[in-house]
Amino acid sequence: MGSIAENIEKIEERITKACLRSGRKREDITLMAVTKFMPPEAVIEAWNAGIRCFGESRVQEAVSKFDAFRTEHTGAELHLIGALQRNKAKTAVVFFDCIQSVDRESIAEELAKHADGRKETLPVLLELRTGEDSKSGFTSLDDLFRSVELIQSCPTLGIRGLMTLAPNTGEEAPVRAAFKKLVMAQKELETRFPNTGGHSFACLSMGMSGDFETAIEEGSTILRIGSAIFGDRI
Repeated sequence: MGSIAENIEKIEERITKACLRSGRKREDITLMAVTKFMPPEAVIEAWNAGIRCFGESRVQEAVSKFDAFRTEHTGAELHLIGALQRNKAKTAVVFFDCIQSVDRESIAEELAKHADGRKETLPVLLELRTGEDSKSGFTSLDDLFRSVELIQSCPTLGIRGLMTLAPNTGEEAPVRAAFKKLVMAQKELETRFPNTGGHSFACLSMGMSGDFETAIEEGSTILRIGSAIFGDRI
C-alpha cells in the first residue's frame, strides 16, 4: 500500500466513479476514516490528507486519542461506530459528535438518561442487523419502532438515520441485499413516522473498505473506511 494520503486519493477516485455510475453527487457522501487501533500519528496524516470525520469503536480508546486532537484540530468530527456498553453511555454522550451504534432499546434508554445534560442535540443512528453473521443491531422493525419513539421523547437526542454492517463475504449478492434491506427499513420508518419533529432518517451509514462502491450504488451517505486508508491494523 501507499501512504495514507495516496490511499485516500485512490479511494476518492473510486468514490467519484461509483457516484458517476449511480447518478449521485460526491458532496452527498461523507468519507469517514475508521481509526480504531491506529496511532495518533495516523490520525494526523489522515487529517492532513483532508479527512474530517473519524470513527472509533471503543469509548476509552477514543477519549485517549482524540481529546487533545480535537482541541488542536477544529472541525474534526468523531463518531462512535462500535457496540456501546451501558456503563460507557455517560461518557459517550458528552464526548462523541454522533453515536452510530444504537443497536437495542436498552442503549437508547441509557443514552436518553444521560443526554439530558447536553446543551446541543446528540445525533444518533439506529443500527439494523441485515446480515446473518452480524452480532449487533436491531433484528425486528417492531423493536426499531419502539426505540424511535423513545428517542423522539428525549429533547437532546436526534435521530439522523440508520447504520448496518454487511456480511463479510467476497460475494456481491448478499452484500447488496444487506444494503437494500437497510434502504427498505429507511422507507418503512419514513412511512411510520412522517412527522419526525426534527428527527430524520436520511443518513445511511453503510459500506466499508471491501464493499463501499456497492454501498454508494445502493444509497450510502457515510462510508466507514479503515484498512483501505491505513492498511492492516496491529
